[in-house]
This record gives sequence, structure tokens and C-alpha cells, in this order.
Amino acid sequence: MTLSPARVPATGVRRLTTTLYGYAFLDDFVLLYPVYALLFADTGLSLWQISSLFALWSITAVVLEVPSGALADAVSRRLLLWVGPLFNAVGFALWVIVPSYGAFALGFVLWGIGGALCSGSLEALAYDELDRLGGADRYARVMGRVRAARLVATMASIGAAGPVFALGGYPAVGAASVLACVLAALVATRLPEHRAGREADGDGWWVTLRTGLGEARGNRSVRGALLLIPAVAAVWGALDEYTPLLARDTGVAEATVPYLILLVWTLVTAASLLTGPAERLGTTGMAWLLAGSALALAVGAALRTPAGIALVGLAFGGFQLAEVLADVRLQHRIDDARRATLTSVASLGTELVTVLTFAAYALLGARADHSTVFVILSVPYLVTALALGSRRNESPPQPPRAQ
Repeated sequence: MTLSPARVPATGVRRLTTTLYGYAFLDDFVLLYPVYALLFADTGLSLWQISSLFALWSITAVVLEVPSGALADAVSRRLLLWVGPLFNAVGFALWVIVPSYGAFALGFVLWGIGGALCSGSLEALAYDELDRLGGADRYARVMGRVRAARLVATMASIGAAGPVFALGGYPAVGAASVLACVLAALVATRLPEHRAGREADGDGWWVTLRTGLGEARGNRSVRGALLLIPAVAAVWGALDEYTPLLARDTGVAEATVPYLILLVWTLVTAASLLTGPAERLGTTGMAWLLAGSALALAVGAALRTPAGIALVGLAFGGFQLAEVLADVRLQHRIDDARRATLTSVASLGTELVTVLTFAAYALLGARADHSTVFVILSVPYLVTALALGSRRNESPPQPPRAQ
């Protein structure tokens, strides 16, 4: 019996997307997320030491982001996607087996390595495999659902961490986190990849990196798409860390704050599922999306009420949607041989702008309350929206035709 041509791609796309969603969920189902700061404090670390660990984590990601993207274009992306979670697993195991500053520092370095190996690799593999199956036009919808799977996993890990911690303390949540990482690695081995010929004929890691960066410098369309991603992703990604403080300043009880944060992330998750219809937005549509989200952020923060926090959640959802759409624009503009490299360049830009946003928040927060700082930091999105709106209304970039 011979399968019809229509059924083969459908089966392939289904297998690819199901595996991607499972991988994304397990990769973020880490029960240590909501309690690792408590673990550090309970081990006796000072605030300075804890802050230095976060800085070490960020530095590792910044240093390795682009080189790891070039590596993903030179070797198997699937290989990096299953090796990455194993680095995370070893780091988490160290934290609970030998809790100490040195073990925490090594764990963050390993976590940074694991994240860098996977950053860019997942997007590149997903786009190339969808393109091979004639489904590149589904990339926005698929990646929106991948983001949603990650967000659901994060919310689920927050909910599960409490009962697991009550049963077995830090060793229990650590063991559960290690298990999730190992399962993510196993699921990654099931991802399809058809790049053997390209790897064998590749120019090597250094040439791939140099060529990819050259394309970013020389191609105006690619450069614009690269710059749009950090412009959209960085500020709200940093503000997310301060949202609990903003929620507490509304005057609700401490026990209510987690529910407000859950509301925010529910709205962000819902927005991730709208990427398919939203992909039809042109440049002007993207500008209106950013402007509306910036307005919701400013008004929601200024209200200083639980309803205002809901508006902040809507704003974050809009930014999340715009972030996925910006990634889609980039993927449609770059060559598959340098896809992971250039995706990692965009991630590096996001990391750097996020660090600058943290610094700006610290400076502004020394003189103003959280509500005011949120309002001020909505301005960069209005600037980006104006910059996009000043351009002619481009249609959304179309994926290349399947060969």
C-alpha cells in the first residue's frame, strides 16, 4: 500500500510538532524554578553572592550565544537539543547534592551552556523541517504553541513545587527537575532532522560564524529583522521579573500576589496561541500591536489595582505575540545554512538589551516606585511602534516555496 503524497507530509508535520511541544514542556517543567533563590538563601549565601550567581548565568549565556548558534549550523541541531538538557540536569543535581556557592556557580555555568546549545537550534530545526515538509507557512503557529507549552510548563512547575517540596524538601524538587531534563533529552532524540548532507559539505564552525555575521552586516532586510527581535523581546522580559513587586504594591495580601501573576501568565499563554491568525499582520499591523500593548502596560501600571495587573498581562501577551512574529520575519529572510547562527545573534541582542533594562530599572527604581518605572519603560515600545509605522506597509514575509 502506498501512502498518498498529501498524507505523508501531514504525518511528518504531526510527528514534528508533537515532539516539539513535548520537548518544550519538559524543558521548562523545572520544579526548582520557584524555590532555587530560597535554596541559595537557606544555604547561607548573602544577597551579593546570589546576585553574582545570576550575573554569572547571564555572562555565560552572552559569551556562548552566538558561537553555539554557529555550532548548531555546523553539526546536528538535534544533537545539541538533547545534550543541552543534560548539562542542565547535572547542574541541578549539584545544587541539591552539594549545596554551596561553588556548586551553585558551576550549576549556573552548566545551565548557561545548556541554554546556549539549545538557543537557536530549536527554531532552526523546526523551520527547516517544516520547510522540507512544505509547511514553512505553519512556523508562526507552531512556535506560538511551543511558547505556550513552555509557559504552561512553568505554571505547572510553580503549582507542583509546593506539594513536592512539602514531601521531600529541596532534594525532592531537585530530583524532579533532573528527571524532567533527562526526559526532555530523550524526547529530543525523537526529533526528525534531515541535514546529513549539509553537515558533510559544511565549511566548519568558524567559517559558518563569520559568514552568518557577514550576512547580518551586509543584508539590510536581515539586519532589520535581527534588530526588531531585541526591540520587542527584551524590555518586557526584564519587567516580568518585577511584576510580583508591582502586584504587591496594589495593596493586595501577599497570598494574593501569586494568583495575579498566574493571571498575567495565563493571558501571555493565550496570546501565544494567536500567532497563526496574527501572522497576516503587515508592518503597520505590527506597529499598532506594539503601540496598543505599550498603552495597556502604561495604563495598567499607573492604575495600581488588580485590574491594572490584568492590563499588564494583556500588554505582556501582546509583546509575546509580537516577539514570535518578529522571529517569523527573521526566519523567512535567512538562509538555512546560517539559520541557527543568525537566530542566536538575535538572542544575544535580546540578552544584552535585557541586561541594560535591568540596569535602567535599578537606576529609575532608586527614585521612583514600581508603577512609575513600568510606565517609563513602556516608552521604548512606543518608539519602536513609531519606527515601524513610519515605514511603508509591508506585507508579512512569505516562506520560500517548498522544492
